[in-house]
Amino acid sequence: MLFSRISRIRRPGSNGFRWFLSHKTHLQFLNPPAYSYSSTHKVLGCREIFSWGLPALHGFRHNIHHQSSSIVEEQNDPFSLVADELSMVANRLRSMVVTEVPKLASAAEYFFKMGVEGKRFRPTVLLLMATAMNISILEPSLRGPGDALTTELRARQQRIAEITEMIHVASLLHDDVLDDADTRRGIGSLNFVMGNKLAVLAGDFLLSRACVALASLKNTEVVSLLAKVVEHLVTGETMQMTTTCEQRCSMEYYMQKTYYKTASLISNSCKAIALLGGQTSEVAMLAYEYGKNLGLAYQLIDDVLDFTGTSASLGKGSLSDIRHGIITAPILFAMEEFPQLREVVDRGFDDPANVDVALDYLGKSRGIQRARELAKKHANIAAEAIDSLPESNDEDVRKSRRALLDLTERVITRTK
Repeated sequence: MLFSRISRIRRPGSNGFRWFLSHKTHLQFLNPPAYSYSSTHKVLGCREIFSWGLPALHGFRHNIHHQSSSIVEEQNDPFSLVADELSMVANRLRSMVVTEVPKLASAAEYFFKMGVEGKRFRPTVLLLMATAMNISILEPSLRGPGDALTTELRARQQRIAEITEMIHVASLLHDDVLDDADTRRGIGSLNFVMGNKLAVLAGDFLLSRACVALASLKNTEVVSLLAKVVEHLVTGETMQMTTTCEQRCSMEYYMQKTYYKTASLISNSCKAIALLGGQTSEVAMLAYEYGKNLGLAYQLIDDVLDFTGTSASLGKGSLSDIRHGIITAPILFAMEEFPQLREVVDRGFDDPANVDVALDYLGKSRGIQRARELAKKHANIAAEAIDSLPESNDEDVRKSRRALLDLTERVITRTK
């Protein structure tokens, strides 16, 4: 969660200007995290400057929904662009979770089986990011003397996609146990089907396999990045479980928890893709900014859909969060308009009547709309990070970048 400042600088040899994101992180060992809405907060012992209010983007006119029709027409479906690689990744994931203990093997592969793999959103983002960073893979018949290195590099980046998906699925298994969930991806959750103990062990097993795959990359910086992700997942879940009344009603706390639980994985994985490709620290940070803001936008819309979606479309019961006492952006924004809602939140939602009262206030407020608007702001920042990448004449690179831009729009317009 780094403070992002958009600066306008002239590129050498360019007739115009390009927007670039600059970043400042002040490392300073401090006490446990404090949360400040406007500027500075502390994260895991490091003081990081970041503004959820996005003042640096005030007046910024980049809008992903007003691209020219010619660009939109040229865009291909992001998932189709990497469909073949996604199949390879899926096959390797199934082979990586094989174990000699049948019960553990069944549990570990539960969400990697054909038909229940999910959208494979994160691997898609990472494979597109790899190509967007000027890294491509050639057909065997077209390879030249230097292409063996390119192929090996692509394989290492595919490994990041696999590791990321294993970490993600492991977190889902653990979350379902903590939330006592009975469905996931439209089917029975693993803890519901096989019990809590086996679900926890399956999640641990996936994390261990992810660690083995990560070690095989032999890149200390990448290992450190993804190890930090696991720490963030645990931190975010603990924050959600142990909130005080004040923290539950804090937008800053909600956004920091959202970064830990959702955005850290995709942002640091995108950065890992860039680092493996030998990109500069500036380009790696653009990849990080894209993943972070895409992840935040994704979760904000997820929180909206918990109120507006149906059980059938979401693959889970709607109103899941509020029934578990989890306060998300729509309710937080509604509380700003109707301070009396705070009393309802403080009483908790064990009583269904309190849920009905909260929903009534939400319906009268702009909570849903404001949550969508915040998601759109983060999606626009993600899109600008891609626009700020060094220029390239390679059509595959351009196509992947357009696909990454397309994903920022899909994230905020999705209905499930």
